[in-house]
Amino acid sequence: MMLNKAVRLYGKNDLRLEEFELREINDREILIKIISDSVCMSTYKTTLQGSEHIRVPDDISENPVIIGHEFCAEIVEVGERWKSDYKVGDKVVMPPVLSYRGGNETVGYSFEEIGGDSEYSIVYEDIIENGFLLKLNSDSFFNGSLIEPASCVLRGYKSTFHIHNDNYMPGLKKNGRTAILAGCGPMGLEAIDIALHTDVKPSLLVVTDINKERIEYAKSVFSAEAAAKDGIELVFLNTSDKSELLKLTNNEGYDDVFVYAPVPQVVELGDKILGFDGCLNFFAGPLDKKFSAPLNFYNVHYAQHHVAGTSGSTAENMRDIVALIGQRRINPAVMITHIGGMNAVIDTTLNLPKIPGGKKLIYTHIDMPLTAITDFKEMGKKDKRFGELYEIIKDNNGLWCARAEEYLLNNF
Repeated sequence: MMLNKAVRLYGKNDLRLEEFELREINDREILIKIISDSVCMSTYKTTLQGSEHIRVPDDISENPVIIGHEFCAEIVEVGERWKSDYKVGDKVVMPPVLSYRGGNETVGYSFEEIGGDSEYSIVYEDIIENGFLLKLNSDSFFNGSLIEPASCVLRGYKSTFHIHNDNYMPGLKKNGRTAILAGCGPMGLEAIDIALHTDVKPSLLVVTDINKERIEYAKSVFSAEAAAKDGIELVFLNTSDKSELLKLTNNEGYDDVFVYAPVPQVVELGDKILGFDGCLNFFAGPLDKKFSAPLNFYNVHYAQHHVAGTSGSTAENMRDIVALIGQRRINPAVMITHIGGMNAVIDTTLNLPKIPGGKKLIYTHIDMPLTAITDFKEMGKKDKRFGELYEIIKDNNGLWCARAEEYLLNNF
């Protein structure tokens, strides 16, 4: 037995940071040390619903589950069966949805011994056997924590589709016109990253948001000049005006529209700006099971409009993102705006919609209040460690990076 510290869910809005005994692994399991976990909006929704959530067991008041599913870990002990496949020190990540089990069991929602907001976790034999413990070749852990959200974005792109001469064509339309509505939040930022830096690129990428600060941050990370070098016209707009959006397409409409906020008016706007054979992808997950929005079925018939939606990602999506990160084609660090320690998990999770910015990254073996990266310089006046972090990040275009992570883990 070993003592383990984790944040566990006992019921609606009932999260507890506590120590408990974690059993020894058997010879068919692997023990991992969680280093980083990114707080997901899905976890916030789970805490609101408790055991009413489809992925959460009914008995959590007696058998609490560990939250967190966007994690990166290192292996600290390998059961005899897996010693030829894994070794101590390997960086690993996991697809959270264990689809091969045929139900709703999901890491970070359903289990007592494995989850991201934990110091250590036990990886079961069937998870490893089905290829759900993925090795990561990276100089950082934070990249691993962002693989899962990035893979969700990638799955959204893969689920959109078009039909030409009765031929079904999955994926984004190459050299087409793409709009990402409400697209300057953390997931929207990664959607921009993937659209700009993978093989199938649009010729026009329009990103909207109603938050001026988020738009300015997105502009600072993704420049129109850099996009133009790859043949992409990148436009950021603070608008919900249909005519303004259509004007950019010569009133022909968009081939692919992604909705990144569960707001009926945004869904309706996405429908109105679709062009012929256009596909609307509803990416944002609503809390309300009766969520709905108007859809023009006249255009579904005569203009061949399509609707798609995805939730989560697959192991294959995660492998694709691992490859893209390894090739340095995408940089998920664009999503990170806040850093914190294990002591910040509960407040961050329960108040996530109220905290501005992008992804909140937790390092599970340190204590540190959730802190915006943009506040490091000011905090450095009282604590020189934050000043050091500020200098490191300043040299990296203001983005979190491997050097910053290494300094944090060695000094906090």
